Amino acid sequence: MRETFSAARSRLAGGLVSLVGLVLVATTVASAHVEYVTDGGERGDPVAFLVGALSDPLVVVALGGGGLAIIATMAAYLRLRPFPEDRRAIRRALAEYVDLLPWLLRLSIGLPMVGAGFAGYLFTPLLPATATTIPVRLFGVAVGFALLFGLATRFVATVTLLVYLALLPVYPQVFFAFEYAAGLLAIVLVGGGRPSADHVIAQMAANGRTAYSKVDPFYRRIAVPAAARIDPYRPFVPTVIRVGMGIVFVYLALAEKLLAPNRALAVVDQYGLSTLLPVPPELWVLGAAATELFLGVLLIIGFFTRASSAAAFVVFTTTLFGLADDPVLAHISLFGLVSALLVTGAGPLAVDSAVFRTPNQMGVPTTGRTAVRAVATGETEAGDGDR
Repeated sequence: MRETFSAARSRLAGGLVSLVGLVLVATTVASAHVEYVTDGGERGDPVAFLVGALSDPLVVVALGGGGLAIIATMAAYLRLRPFPEDRRAIRRALAEYVDLLPWLLRLSIGLPMVGAGFAGYLFTPLLPATATTIPVRLFGVAVGFALLFGLATRFVATVTLLVYLALLPVYPQVFFAFEYAAGLLAIVLVGGGRPSADHVIAQMAANGRTAYSKVDPFYRRIAVPAAARIDPYRPFVPTVIRVGMGIVFVYLALAEKLLAPNRALAVVDQYGLSTLLPVPPELWVLGAAATELFLGVLLIIGFFTRASSAAAFVVFTTTLFGLADDPVLAHISLFGLVSALLVTGAGPLAVDSAVFRTPNQMGVPTTGRTAVRAVATGETEAGDGDR
């Protein structure tokens, strides 16, 4: 009898998860960087748009049904906690990638920085080289390759983050690329990791028989003391990433859709999305906005973090296939950061820690005063603990 109940419970959970997946795919193709694929134009009246859209029973039923299905799925999961061994196996497998977290973060920011430099814009296509006196191409390519190679990683990430923050009040459009701030801060916290040029330099500095170890003008005197000061904050890497990504989702939902409905509707019309799925264009816009808002809030509070990150991955992938003009470079950082959250989980200051009380890999590679010895001997730190 217990086995029958368990099987039924598993089938119920599986069916609910499948339903949520269909809802997400059906409502998030329009979740694009609208500014990238339209020529601007009138933003429209948000209040009039909402009143008109919600007067359509089909829109109300679709949004309400989708929302109820997602909430029911989350409630069922909290109640039933299905597939415990599968979940533990997934967490263990993801935890094995934690030593590659710095590399993942460097790729996530370094690649789009190089691409942006060659394409002639800074952080976002909305800030082209012609709009600023900064040598955009040189800056983007230099920073990108430094991060890709992992050379002076923390210094380069810090300088780039300061440049981004300095640009923000002058060019508010860079807020559309706020994920760079989260990614760069996370890189500052974790350092270069391995593989990286910093790792090779550390090994040379730790080996007393190398010529470099006799000179060591930088690593022992600067890098290691700086890392020792940063160490206490390393556990907050997942927190930084998910809050940053959550802010991006919420901002895009508001700025590109709910507060600029005419532009969002133009995207639906431009790509014939209502032909792809014959529903009112207002449903596409509201569905995309609701999905982004919901995922953003979940990430900010750290609730169902890995599931939210997986859903975000689906959103980005669907957008790339559905909207051909949405630049791939604008999504590399997003893909990388949500992938990092799949590895680390929610981290501290998260609802997940209180609700699930299950291992949640922090993802904090070894740095600090023992870093030279650790990287030279091949030792790595799996994490500071489970949450």
